[in-house]
Amino acid sequence: MDNSKNVKVNNSRNTSVRRNTYRPYSRPPYRYGGHSYYCYQPYRYHPYHPYVGWGPAWHPWGFVAATLATTAIILTVQGQQYHYDQGVYYAQGSGGYTVVPAPIGATISTMPPGSQTVVVNETTNNYYYGGTYYEKSNNGYTVVAPTAGSVVQNLPEGGKEVKMGDQSYVQVGSTYYQPIQQDGKDMYEVATVDN
Repeated sequence: MDNSKNVKVNNSRNTSVRRNTYRPYSRPPYRYGGHSYYCYQPYRYHPYHPYVGWGPAWHPWGFVAATLATTAIILTVQGQQYHYDQGVYYAQGSGGYTVVPAPIGATISTMPPGSQTVVVNETTNNYYYGGTYYEKSNNGYTVVAPTAGSVVQNLPEGGKEVKMGDQSYVQVGSTYYQPIQQDGKDMYEVATVDN
């Protein structure tokens, strides 16, 4: 991210984790460095490869655009103004429009093409696109923090592998993902991290 640009970003970002109160953990946590990493699935390492197939309008956090498409809409979340276009959120700064993490609470009317359904529990699904999680609401789809235990196949650019003792996690913002394998596919599970 180019920090030389004058961009004010709200701290309420899509980088925290909501506990899954409907599913207790049946496996003990992985402990390292004074932290406990809770996941439902067993750890199965595979290297992190950012997914680049979100579409031609998708850009990673930190990307700066000089102008926006005419399809961009303006959203206000907790007094902060954002621009939204095809699954990407921008904050206006002195150097243009910088891609920022989706602000929690932002609501869009339709999901972008290529979004995925993410099973939270037996009765609840969330939606996922470009590293952002959404929940169906009365007004459309509202940005929420990822729910612990959510499993996705693709992570966006901007993540980094973080070695924790014998295991590697992928950190996107402040959310940790444990590499797993599900139905023969390399996937990522949202981990709960406790002190």
